[in-house]
Amino acid sequence: SSSSRDEALRDKRARILSRGLPKQKPIAGVKQVVVLASGKGGVGKSTTAVNVALALAANDSTKEVGLLDADIYGPSIPKMMNLKGNPELTPKNLMRPLKNYGIACMSMGFLIEETAPVVWRGLMVMSAVEKLLRQVDWGQLDYLVIDMPPGTGDVQLSVSQNIPIAGAVIISTPQDVALLDARKGAEMFRKVHVPVLGLVQNMSVFQCPKCKHETHIFGADGVRDLAKTLGLDILGDIPLHVNIRETCDSGQPVVISQPQSDA
Repeated sequence: SSSSRDEALRDKRARILSRGLPKQKPIAGVKQVVVLASGKGGVGKSTTAVNVALALAANDSTKEVGLLDADIYGPSIPKMMNLKGNPELTPKNLMRPLKNYGIACMSMGFLIEETAPVVWRGLMVMSAVEKLLRQVDWGQLDYLVIDMPPGTGDVQLSVSQNIPIAGAVIISTPQDVALLDARKGAEMFRKVHVPVLGLVQNMSVFQCPKCKHETHIFGADGVRDLAKTLGLDILGDIPLHVNIRETCDSGQPVVISQPQSDA
């Protein structure tokens, strides 16, 4: 029948396309990998990644959680997790993650000076990402949260194609310009067969601390509308709040320092 012929053609096409892709190999000791991504920079992705990792650990104290900063050019995790120093090496020449608040962390920021720019071409960046994925002794982790760089480029593709990923979370503000890129990010993960767990709407509303008036600085429901269009869930709606920014800048993220606050 024509339907079985179509199916056979689809299978053949999928086999041909997959020939050029690397074989996915799990990270030793890691059960589930969750990536946090955004199409555009500056939407609070690293802040969300840090607080998600801490929330996973706080939600179930029996779970071991790790946090990998895959942003080679602009690593933020060392500052947000209040970590400094170089990783020690194991006898097998693997890097030991630095740990704070019970979270094992690895970042390019541990391997270079804090103020040193990374002036590298793509191949060097890819080599660094490969090292961060494969040459780290994570021990036994229930969850590894990966803070992706912004965009839909080499790093996103390499991570998605090299390791099995349980799901991706897309972070965006409700602003139209950010939503354009958030949509591209969601479509990219679908193309490489990574399940998109849902969207997080960040910096959605600002409440004046004096008069309590609420202002939707970046728009009101842009991410909700995008989620409907893409048939995805909204996983969270986070306000633009000075506490969230201040606590991350001081290395005491809001989930750990103010667990009872609305934020």
